[in-house]
Amino acid sequence: MHFISEQLENYVANHSENEPELLAKLNRETHQKILQPRMLSGHFQGRVLSMLSKIIHPKNILEIGTYTGYATLCMAEGLAKDGTIDTLDNNEELYDFQRKYFDLSPWKNQIHQHLGNALEIIPTLGKKFDLVFIDADKENYIHYFHAIIPMMNPGGIILSDNVLWSGKILGEVKANDKSTKVLLEYNELLKNDPRVETVLLPIRDGLTMSRVI
Repeated sequence: MHFISEQLENYVANHSENEPELLAKLNRETHQKILQPRMLSGHFQGRVLSMLSKIIHPKNILEIGTYTGYATLCMAEGLAKDGTIDTLDNNEELYDFQRKYFDLSPWKNQIHQHLGNALEIIPTLGKKFDLVFIDADKENYIHYFHAIIPMMNPGGIILSDNVLWSGKILGEVKANDKSTKVLLEYNELLKNDPRVETVLLPIRDGLTMSRVI
């Protein structure tokens, strides 16, 4: 679903920073070889992630949902010199694809892949995070939020993707549509939880930015 016209979307992308060459290659190969390429953050949202990371200059980043690693590399652009990214995914088939592009980047030694259940992995990381990007199974968004809040530094930013869910959050929710139900509850949680202040940005499929107080 396009919330603005494709013509306007193209204008926005064309008047933002160019997509780096490595990411353009990753973008192309994802569309050529990987199922559901629309899951890729893409040029414009990727530049948003890059800009936010450069502003925050995080020491530690957590990403829940790696897919092919596009957003990972975008956020890496703002990492502190001694910073790290822990990126979590449960799709074993994409592990080597991700690693190939991570190893071609300047941050190959700073990106740590974790394969498995995110809710089991998160408590074992033993870090405080400055930036978190949640872009995984929607039915667990609330669980992810509660898992990461104690691990956030004050002033840290939590980014949540797909919170508009192709506009489904505005329509009548079908009885078996658990993802939409959870996202509706999650959006209310971010709005009302006193531990964060939140703004929902209508970027692509909805990107919420929550600052930990």
